[in-house]
Amino acid sequence: MKKIVLILALALAILTANAQIQKLGGPRIGFTILTHGSSSDFINDREEDSDGVYIENQKMAFISQYGWQWESRFLDDGDIAGLVEWVVLVGGMEQGMFLPAVSSLVGVRMGSGFEVAGGPNLSLSGIGMVFTVGKNFQSGNLNLPLNIAFVPGKSSAWGGDDNGPTGARISLILGFNMNK
Repeated sequence: MKKIVLILALALAILTANAQIQKLGGPRIGFTILTHGSSSDFINDREEDSDGVYIENQKMAFISQYGWQWESRFLDDGDIAGLVEWVVLVGGMEQGMFLPAVSSLVGVRMGSGFEVAGGPNLSLSGIGMVFTVGKNFQSGNLNLPLNIAFVPGKSSAWGGDDNGPTGARISLILGFNMNK
């Protein structure tokens, strides 16, 4: 675990140095709702009965998110732009937890600011896919991207079946940056 945290910290430091030349790279803040599953049970302190048998608590969990997004364009004709985005988020800090997640997204943004993207997501619950939809609101040189992300639940975390289904994650993330 220490190696993973160190690698994420180094990657974040290296990418942050490059963020100043990215047009829409910048800080992100938001929240995630975790539907019923082993991930929400972990956040809600998984309960066991006196015999050590797992009790399903059927609760959703709510965590804050804080992070950074980097963006590169591989196509831009003014009406449509092809995008590659990297998003690194840390969740659960308000609960004293360190829950890192990294997403790599490929998508498109229309001239109106509407965007869709999808790609792999790596978190403590394993590897999955993330799908996003959003809009980039502009006021002068200020960009305010607002995205909704969905990571479907899967049958188990990290390929084992002792934790049960992970539950889905639904996030609302807001960012800001300035055009140069």
